[in-house]
Amino acid sequence: MRNFTFSLIITAVSFFAFSFTSNTKNKADLTNRKTVSIIAIDAASINAFFKKYPKLKKYQKDVEDIYKAKQYQSIWYDEKSITEFGALLYQKVNVLKDQGIEAKMPYKDIIDQAFNESDNIEPPQIDTELLLTSMYVFYASNVYSGVDPTTLKKIGWFLPAKSISYSRILDSLIVDSNRLNEDDYLLFAQYYKLQDALKKYRQIEKDGLWQKITIDSATYRDMRPDTTAPAIKEIRQRLYVLGDLKQDSKSNFYDRELMDGVMNYKKRHGLTLNYIINRDHIKQFNEPIEKRIKTIMLNMERCRWIPTKLARANEYVMVNIPSFRVIYVKDGKYDLVSDIFVGNRLSETVIFSGNMDRIVFSPYWYVPNSIIQNELKLQIASNKNYLAEHNMEWNGGKVRQKPGPKNSLGLVKFMFPNPNDIYMHDTPAKSLFQFENRTFSHGCINVKEARELALHILKDDPDWPVDKIDKAMSGEKETTCMLKRKIPVYIGYFTAWVQDNGEINFFPDVYNRDESLDKLLYSDAVTMKD
Repeated sequence: MRNFTFSLIITAVSFFAFSFTSNTKNKADLTNRKTVSIIAIDAASINAFFKKYPKLKKYQKDVEDIYKAKQYQSIWYDEKSITEFGALLYQKVNVLKDQGIEAKMPYKDIIDQAFNESDNIEPPQIDTELLLTSMYVFYASNVYSGVDPTTLKKIGWFLPAKSISYSRILDSLIVDSNRLNEDDYLLFAQYYKLQDALKKYRQIEKDGLWQKITIDSATYRDMRPDTTAPAIKEIRQRLYVLGDLKQDSKSNFYDRELMDGVMNYKKRHGLTLNYIINRDHIKQFNEPIEKRIKTIMLNMERCRWIPTKLARANEYVMVNIPSFRVIYVKDGKYDLVSDIFVGNRLSETVIFSGNMDRIVFSPYWYVPNSIIQNELKLQIASNKNYLAEHNMEWNGGKVRQKPGPKNSLGLVKFMFPNPNDIYMHDTPAKSLFQFENRTFSHGCINVKEARELALHILKDDPDWPVDKIDKAMSGEKETTCMLKRKIPVYIGYFTAWVQDNGEINFFPDVYNRDESLDKLLYSDAVTMKD
């Protein structure tokens, strides 16, 4: 910044842990700063600005709203120069990559001139003022909002859209600029955990520590404990780099220490928990680190869409499709975690939210018309006893399966009314939980620990003690429990998720949504927010 003491900025904001570029280091003393003339801002000057800088036109409405709220007073200048907060925001835009964002600020070269002491060209103060406000909207829209709500619906994301006010956010940041670094009221807390993981994986990439695991494909056999092989040493080194091992003994012998590291790695990736290292695992090890980095960035983007109030709720149910898990959160803690299986590629489970209002024990299953037409009619045509053999009956022109242990919904279902007719339920097909990739249903969410989920939800309800729940789940007749409080249910899609202990989990992109989002955000044809 012109005539601004760089050393003073460093002292005042050292907690930001970033530095100015080399061409801003030679700043004059604060006492020698030029007095800034009064900037005249009004609707006409704003309109003229956006005609002069047409690439910023998309921000005009937000900029106008900000100045109306500020009564057309300068935001970025104090009585002598650009404010300290303006300098901090400028630096945050300079390191936007740390936020997992590759968008470029239009006219950034002109903004640079206002902060470059060695540059003899300085934009007019009114231009600098409005460029900085546009830069703020650019930054806030990329970091705090992400993809707009209309586009989210087009890509099949129907969770509640986050609504923010750029003017109110600006006020809060000016009062406490530390919120630029982290603020759980602006961004879903998971975002900052992923940001730390992004930093770690970029450092691994920079240090050249992501080495390929070499095997002889022609003679390769699964590696098990007590195996000796050159690849064991390479796998050990990788697990050490990732943090699954605390030390690297550099041994090529598959020992107890490596067994523990392999097990932790498999937990983080949702793999079958055993000590075998097969070809698929080697293939996963050898995926480029750039892919891991991109996965983290894509999930940081998804976090921008999540209303921050979700994580602060006392009670909710969260389904993560790629991890094949459902989490029941009570009083801010994980009260229950259960494996699930979800819709297949022809009947993908929809990403949306609802409010659970009842639990149905020993339910009937009303067979969807699509299944009747595409599957059931063929079975009935070839076997006239098919319905009876499967405990089914006609009811009002529809087919339903009667309550019982073999009912396709199992012994309990959890209802949250929605136009997609999706709900969570038990299942008699327990063997399907043995698979790693669990996309088997027609769209509903099949819960492995369904009884336990019902017990946890109703544990504080004196009207539903454990023995009453077990009797209702006997399969004799359908019984409905109306919940005394509705419980929010969120069905989301995260292929990377950082646990509270800092460990990052990676999950399969079962519906290829990472690929679609990658094209939307980072393809050459589409530049987000530029």
